[in-house]
Amino acid sequence: MREITEKKDIRSMDFCELQAEMEALGEKKFRAVQLYQWMHQKLAGSFDEMTNLPKSFREKLKDEYTYSMPEVVERLVSSIDGTEKYLFRLADGNVVESVLMRYHHGNSVCISTQVGCRMGCRFCASTLGGLTRNLCPSEMLGEVYQIQKITGERVSHLVAMGTGEPLDNYDHFLKFLRMLTDEHGLHLSQRNVTVSTCGIVENIRRLADEKLQITLALSLHASSQEKRKELMPIAFKYDLKDVLDACRYYFDRTGRRVTFEYSLVGGVNDTKEDAARLAGLVGDMNCHINLIPVNPIKERSYVQSDRSVIEAFKNKLEKYGINVTIRREMGRDINGACGQLRKSYLDQKPTEEIKEGDAAL
Repeated sequence: MREITEKKDIRSMDFCELQAEMEALGEKKFRAVQLYQWMHQKLAGSFDEMTNLPKSFREKLKDEYTYSMPEVVERLVSSIDGTEKYLFRLADGNVVESVLMRYHHGNSVCISTQVGCRMGCRFCASTLGGLTRNLCPSEMLGEVYQIQKITGERVSHLVAMGTGEPLDNYDHFLKFLRMLTDEHGLHLSQRNVTVSTCGIVENIRRLADEKLQITLALSLHASSQEKRKELMPIAFKYDLKDVLDACRYYFDRTGRRVTFEYSLVGGVNDTKEDAARLAGLVGDMNCHINLIPVNPIKERSYVQSDRSVIEAFKNKLEKYGINVTIRREMGRDINGACGQLRKSYLDQKPTEEIKEGDAAL
């Protein structure tokens, strides 16, 4: 009796791995080239779409490997700015969300890197249900590929700021990055990639040692260790000084300016004193501060700072010589903030459906 073995995820194999895999199957080298082009350039949705591959070879591939693309559950288009938000269903029934933002410099896609999140940031909808699992490289690539296929427009920029903490899924995320920017795939410029982290110190340093040309964005959100603990549970594990030292290390190793994300929460972290402390923390660094008006969620009492307060905060930082911008709010009318669309979908699902989906993991 033939032993049942788990199928391999062929879309998570990089080009060198695919070459070795085809050789092990007894196939000629050019099959790996054809197959990789279909998966990562032509963005085929299945083996059956790979029409220049012999049918017998395609049947062999079906027997040996899994091949799935995220399924669109919902697609919302903002009437304000044309931002598009996608809710994707993965092969195991879990759902993740992605956002397409159109700028004059090109199309940027914000992807999720995990199903849920365990970081627990107080103002974020993504983390309310905790972490279900990590995404594998093929699933992260699938978010980008599906949006490019659906819109017929090239994705030129990638932001890992959706649901999940990318550096909590380090190995899978790094492989995804290398495949996305590799010349055999979509070949995005590394300089057009931004990864956001709440501050996993050892993995910031690991990423620095990879010497990639991507932008590191630290979710800072507080001007002191004490305030950071109020907003971000990760601050109980990593001291702010150690986090900032890791960011300095990242700049030293890569030469890439670090971005600090700072969500302004009304009456919590938006005072002139906060601005002065913040300038003192990062004033010696080659950095940029991105001020983010917080998106209120019903599960928390946090409110967005008044516009006048946001402008005053920005002006105070500029007086200290800090490079600072206020993030343009996009997709506000379509649950544009991280985690909101996924959470509203899960809230509407019958309890038994959620349990069945969780049990399958």
